Amino acid sequence: MRLLKNDMQNRKVKTSLAIVGCIILFGLLASIHVSQGQSSQGYFAFWQQLRHDPQQMNFFLYTRLPRLVIGCIAGAALAVAGMLMQSITKNPLASASTLGIHAGAYFFVVAWAIFFPKMSGEFPLLIAFGGGLAAASLVWGLVGRGLDPVRVALTGMIVSMLFSSFTGALQLFFANEVTGLFLWGSGSLIQLDWLGVQFAWPWFTVTLIVALLLSRKLDVLLLGDETAIGLGQKVGGIKVLGWLIAIFLASITVAVVGPIGFVGIIAPHIVRLIGFRLHYSMILGNIAIGATLLVGADVLVRFITQTQELPVGAMTAIIGGPVLIYLAIKMSKGKKEQASTLNGHDFFSRKWLINASIAVVALLVLFVSVLFGGTAFTPVNEVVQELAHNIYVWDFRVPRILVSILVGMLMAAGGMILQSVLRNPLADASVLGVTSGAGMVAMLFLLLFPGMPFYFIPVGAFIGAMLAMIVILVFSFRSGFQPMMLVLMGISISAIGSAVIQIIVVKSKLNVTQALTWLSGSTYGSSWEHVSLAALAVVLFFPIIYYFSRTFDVLLFGDELATGIGLKTQKVRLYMIILGVALSAVSVAIVGTIGFIGLLAPHAARRMVGVKHQYMFPITILLGGILLTVADFLGRFLLAPKDVPAGLLVSLVGAPYLLYLLKKTSKIVGK
Repeated sequence: MRLLKNDMQNRKVKTSLAIVGCIILFGLLASIHVSQGQSSQGYFAFWQQLRHDPQQMNFFLYTRLPRLVIGCIAGAALAVAGMLMQSITKNPLASASTLGIHAGAYFFVVAWAIFFPKMSGEFPLLIAFGGGLAAASLVWGLVGRGLDPVRVALTGMIVSMLFSSFTGALQLFFANEVTGLFLWGSGSLIQLDWLGVQFAWPWFTVTLIVALLLSRKLDVLLLGDETAIGLGQKVGGIKVLGWLIAIFLASITVAVVGPIGFVGIIAPHIVRLIGFRLHYSMILGNIAIGATLLVGADVLVRFITQTQELPVGAMTAIIGGPVLIYLAIKMSKGKKEQASTLNGHDFFSRKWLINASIAVVALLVLFVSVLFGGTAFTPVNEVVQELAHNIYVWDFRVPRILVSILVGMLMAAGGMILQSVLRNPLADASVLGVTSGAGMVAMLFLLLFPGMPFYFIPVGAFIGAMLAMIVILVFSFRSGFQPMMLVLMGISISAIGSAVIQIIVVKSKLNVTQALTWLSGSTYGSSWEHVSLAALAVVLFFPIIYYFSRTFDVLLFGDELATGIGLKTQKVRLYMIILGVALSAVSVAIVGTIGFIGLLAPHAARRMVGVKHQYMFPITILLGGILLTVADFLGRFLLAPKDVPAGLLVSLVGAPYLLYLLKKTSKIVGK
């Protein structure tokens, strides 16, 4: 008994010390936060001038103090929302950002700002709540009754990708209507007065009171649903109410400061580490920790940039990405599984016929693309004359089309390699975060070496792609390269890479439309220099891939069998992964961060000719070239003369297909 009492006392002391430490840390961060600004001369100088300088006092009262208060409200709301989601779903990865709620709310806000601007100004919270509710409903509809934590988080993240694609499309189509939303869309605490605080605090306070009143009933759920039902609790109603509270709290933050991710993941885990277990105390703890985290992130991002305003949401993503990777690794312990089997259907016995047919389709797609001039189709005879005499067609239209088909082939080949050597149907450079890593370092090269020749950009892209792939392979090795874990870690790395790219875009003062085009991936502006680089990659790498096609077939049967027949599996796998990453890096260097081609094309090829790579490889690269060329053509044709990035159109198809594939793979893995 004495040992038990001593243990309880020690826990109380540790918890009390942690609370006091958090209060002191928050006070320090808050004092630093209000002293920061583009006109600030430093921490001590600010506090010395505050009493004597009326202008400094105005800055403090009407700009810096509202920013601090809205940061506290947003951080607390996100933390409490994340805690409620994690408790209800029993999922340590649950939060408004990982379950797609932020992306859905942001999409609705952007859509209403474009199509119903008056309603958007009058009911911002209702619109954001509707978007968050739509995204959450979609996630639960796809997941069903099974609440496997990794599967729920993956589905939510892919739903986020889907809504982000829709949002990116609207921002590009209606650039004038959404001017100023790029920074806000990454999460920004900028406040010019107290209007944001006045709008948010009543809703936050009322919702928080409801959450506190519900806390005891949530405690009963900790005993399990069956026990809670036995004690007379309406489990379904409690969960629905808790879920609505969480979505509403997240919607408050989106309506005022934009979508800010990862606070809702990190804060609840810190609160539980401190020692809080009951929901009443966890809610209060998350208010303090959430506010401290977001204010601290804002202090850090302003310290780094000083004279420029950067989105705090990008900083929370950089901090939260590694935390998500850690949680994924922690959840994978004790769940080692072999990678999935890649299945296919041999629908066509005459392989030469399907090859010839798809080659004809590819030629037709190229022909139609050449005929379209941006506003209308040009007669064939005029196109022939223009090719001979018109500089515009030869120097602009033809290189763009050739880049589309060549880069599509490179992406498809890279996806086929990664899926084969990892035996993972979800493997693709974009899904695994390789594309994001390549784009991040390529943009860093452009920022640091603005006068650098074009041929050096692939070097940066290759370095970034390799770094991302190394991180994924190192941390997913123990789990046996489980498809779910690979994708989860890839999405975490993508979040970090996208956040860094956003910071680079703002830091280097790039045009927002150009930045969105780069982030979406586009063949716009392709030149013969790009064609030569893509063609060089095809000539160098494709013979190697075809030579190893039978080796890929052996790897599909597992390492034991491959080793038994004398294949050095580890070396072959490493070399092929490097090759797949190189193909992805070249693609990113030429057209930006286009995704999903490497996911879609190999799956379609397997359904046509089966899993033998000597038959599958030609079909895969042709399908990849066709997919990107068609996407590029539709991007020029649908809203002519406007140009829609090809990567955006591919994402609108690829994200739903990834959801379908994820659901199918989950069933296979669960057997």
